[in-house]
Amino acid sequence: MNTSPHIVDIDESNAQQLLIEESNHRPVVVDFWADWCEPCKQLMPLLENLANEYAGAFLLAKVNADEQQMLASQLGVRNLPTVMVIKDGQPVDGFTGAQPESVVRELLQKYLPSPWDAKISEAAALLQQGDVTGAVSLLRAAWEESGKLLDVALAYAGALVEANRLDDAEAVLSDIRMVDQNAHYEQLMAQIELKREAADSPELKALEALLADDENDHGSRVKLAVQLTTTGRYREALEHLLIVLRADRDWNNGEAKRLYLDAITTIGKGDPLAAEYQRKLFSLLY
Repeated sequence: MNTSPHIVDIDESNAQQLLIEESNHRPVVVDFWADWCEPCKQLMPLLENLANEYAGAFLLAKVNADEQQMLASQLGVRNLPTVMVIKDGQPVDGFTGAQPESVVRELLQKYLPSPWDAKISEAAALLQQGDVTGAVSLLRAAWEESGKLLDVALAYAGALVEANRLDDAEAVLSDIRMVDQNAHYEQLMAQIELKREAADSPELKALEALLADDENDHGSRVKLAVQLTTTGRYREALEHLLIVLRADRDWNNGEAKRLYLDAITTIGKGDPLAAEYQRKLFSLLY
């Protein structure tokens, strides 16, 4: 008896609904097996684990070929185990014999959304809601999971640009091969350049000039860090704050440390940039 909602046992009473009608909504992976079939016993746990891992992206339908001989015959089953994929009411793919996990995954990937597709969709919704930090976090995970596929890299870089994390966006884009540098890539690079020009405000330039005259002017350095943070230039801001903290860990009653921690929180604590500067602060303090 199956306890997973993603796995069903098929008989004459539910075959039409679960093999044919359900396949119009999602792929149905049908596993024909029998008690006497040793390869079936090797394959079935693998299929069950994948069904639970994909959490409903496909339905695993188990058919005891001895008990459902007519159904097995109708679908042309001659050997056990036989696995077939039914989509839109028709068998579209399959294999016979116990196969390794890599082969089964390769089969599934033809008919199922990539694991990172859901993250991309969720990130798009977050961007519409104005949650840029949340979108960046999801797209970073999708970018890493996908092996830095072009479309995912461009989406991730776009979110970073939206968050004004221009250096990080440029770093992501720098990994894209020249042959793949399409119109979307060029658009993002242009946005980065424009945003950088707009971020060079008179206030920011004035603070940089003060630091050029006196690199120990911690007050101006902290003000500059705040300006950089508001434009998304977090790495530069954190480096300035680190300089102050190295000189005086408790500068201005802990203001530099508070601003440093606020910047990390704004970036998102699971972000690699945040993790990098958490380690730097820990090394400095301990």
